[in-house]
Amino acid sequence: MRKTDQARAHQGDDGAPPSPGWLAWLVRMVAWALGLGLAGALALLMGVAVALAVAYPNLPEVSGLADYRPKLPLRVYTSDGVLISEFGEERRNMLPFKDIPEVMKNAVLAIEDSRFFEHSGVDYRGMLRAALANLGRSKSQGASTITMQVARNVYLSAEKSYTRKIYEVLLTFKLEYSLTKEQILEIYMNQIFLGQRAYGFSTAALTYFDKPLKDVTIAEAAMLAGLPKAPSAFNPISNPKRARIRQLYIIDRMLENGFISGDEAQLAKSETLKIRSQSRENLVHAEFVAEMVRQAMVAQYGDEAYTRGLTVTTSLVSSDQQAAYKALRDGVMAYDARQRYRGPEAFVELPANKQARDEAIDEILSEHPDNGDLLSAVVLSASTSKVVAVRQDGEPIEIVGNGLRAAAPSLTSKAKPEMMIRAGAVIRLVKGDDKAWRISQVPEVESAFVAMDPRSGGIRALVGGFDFQKNKFNHASQAWRQPGSSFKPFIYSAALEKGLSPATVVNDAPMYFSAGETGGKSWEPKNYDGRFEGPMSVRRALAKSKNLVSVRVMQLVGPANAQSWITRFGFQADRHPPYLTMALGAGTVTPLQMAAGYSVFANGGYRASPSLITRVVEQRGKVLFEAPKTVMTPENRAIDERNAFVVNSLLQEVTRTGTAARAQAKLKRRDLFGKTGTTNDSVDAWFVGYQPTLVAAAWVGYDVPRNLGSRETGGGLSLPIWIDFMSQALKDVPVADYKVPPGIIRVGGEWYFQEYGPGHGVSGLGLDDPWPGSAEEEANGFIAPPPATVEDRRSILDLFRN
Repeated sequence: MRKTDQARAHQGDDGAPPSPGWLAWLVRMVAWALGLGLAGALALLMGVAVALAVAYPNLPEVSGLADYRPKLPLRVYTSDGVLISEFGEERRNMLPFKDIPEVMKNAVLAIEDSRFFEHSGVDYRGMLRAALANLGRSKSQGASTITMQVARNVYLSAEKSYTRKIYEVLLTFKLEYSLTKEQILEIYMNQIFLGQRAYGFSTAALTYFDKPLKDVTIAEAAMLAGLPKAPSAFNPISNPKRARIRQLYIIDRMLENGFISGDEAQLAKSETLKIRSQSRENLVHAEFVAEMVRQAMVAQYGDEAYTRGLTVTTSLVSSDQQAAYKALRDGVMAYDARQRYRGPEAFVELPANKQARDEAIDEILSEHPDNGDLLSAVVLSASTSKVVAVRQDGEPIEIVGNGLRAAAPSLTSKAKPEMMIRAGAVIRLVKGDDKAWRISQVPEVESAFVAMDPRSGGIRALVGGFDFQKNKFNHASQAWRQPGSSFKPFIYSAALEKGLSPATVVNDAPMYFSAGETGGKSWEPKNYDGRFEGPMSVRRALAKSKNLVSVRVMQLVGPANAQSWITRFGFQADRHPPYLTMALGAGTVTPLQMAAGYSVFANGGYRASPSLITRVVEQRGKVLFEAPKTVMTPENRAIDERNAFVVNSLLQEVTRTGTAARAQAKLKRRDLFGKTGTTNDSVDAWFVGYQPTLVAAAWVGYDVPRNLGSRETGGGLSLPIWIDFMSQALKDVPVADYKVPPGIIRVGGEWYFQEYGPGHGVSGLGLDDPWPGSAEEEANGFIAPPPATVEDRRSILDLFRN
């Protein structure tokens, strides 16, 4: 082609040069893109700057971690030397960085953060790798660095939110700026929780292998390094199979990162580990007591309570505490077994890939931890005849036959989606006496139990609820509930001083009080069974818990007098308004108050205030506190010894032939005393009772008061708990009888105050006539005693006639 043709080819149709518009457009687009990118980057930087300006000053101070030192924990013991709990134990047995063996450091770095010494706190390469691994459904190497874990574990909550994550990243940068890498790793390896109540690898080595950390092998280090991710799932004591799988994976990671050779890896994989069969400490379930002690120590010594190495000895008896814990849980579970099944606790999607499925199961079960012997599990398959579930150890569990009975409605195709037991459902399992698994559930109802020595006031057992982790509210000392009929003995005690005796005949007949008489609504009290039996003795009326008789007895005492009288037993007058309803337990009490109140009867009339802490000793042996010995003195007397003796006689009848007759029948001993209590609409169920050396109160009810069931009573719910406890606590205690105190006489098989003994003759019922009585009545023990004053005599006559 000629040059003129070539030139023409580069010109337009009109022969003009090509337009530069497309080039200018391209330049403008590139400039806009660069500008927008620069603006975005500036906006991001400004946002980060603002976030730092706002959030950074609010971050916790971390400079103190540079001087991280072991601090001695607060330890709480029973009276017989069994450890109950430790507070601050995550800071014990701390090892300086130089004393942590390289094999342990390498094992941790291999699995938790292999680039720890290279990144600046946030491993961006690791985050990308983790994201790609998750997308590819392969094994994630994790995105949280060791510094991020220190920030999260030491300073932040477990809340999952974007705000908390931002604070975690900012705090990570602050830690990296303030501390050296060695300091950060030292803190991590000394404070991380590793299961079995062990904090830090030094404690974990002793817990799992019974050896100091400096002596662990590669195989043992790899096993320990597997614990931070899931201390329960990879626990070599409870889940050896899962722990072994995790250990082998970590050994491979150590090899990949060049921390060990191929020969060392093979040797480590073939090593047989000697793992302790159980935790070093004999755990006593006294979590509520430990919390009571912790609060008391912090109130006295402030935050130093966690670091001074205080040893607190309590009045608890370990065997009694264990018996109380088991009795309460068995009683609550027995009640819950009568309730409807409420469905699975949660649901999780189960991936087809086994590795991903195991991780999903681990995560959901960590959110639903075991509750004592109520074990959490994830369902793999379910039908009306068999359910297969799995726990964190990976072993399938089959539930068949009677084990499915409680959950049968949730195994049908008609069950609502949220109620249906299907693959991915989180359920509770319990092993029965026959060693077979059955489906159960965490009870909604709560309970409390407290036992104390009536002679000293020392608390020997206290359980504040079904499970401390589920509900930390201490029902034994903090739950103010109506006591119902279990409060009647205090009213009868007041009436004895007015001339009433166990033989006094009172009419069990209907009563009605108008709104004008009550100061509020009209009131027509009823007996629990809705029946009236006419005239009966006080002894029989209390044994059968007749409400109408109790109201008439309250009329004799007078509400104001009764309100004053009950303060002798430690009750607060303002919680028991001076109305006739007080006779039926309409005020409010705590289980601990009830145990203390009944102690007055048990010890012969003395006030013994409940006590728990007997001794506090500092680490070097200096005694900071020692409880004085309780001595029964006239200053401690609450009621006359004769009054306590007669009430004991009445309460012994309750456990022999009355609403608590099961007590003497099952325990096969006569020295048992007590009273059942069931409030209106069966909202609260009580039994409070004692043997001369031990008094105990049991309560069952819902936190938000509601009906326990139309047939549920104190005798059916709380009494069995009391009996189960006493069967253990009184096993080697000889039968004891109360001595008859001076001023008490026995006539016709009944006890009387000497000055109120039976009169003679039956000529009339006037105030000046001899007191009513007959040979027949005397033979049957139904003698009404002569009250001391005309006023009291008139009141007794009204009881007798109405």
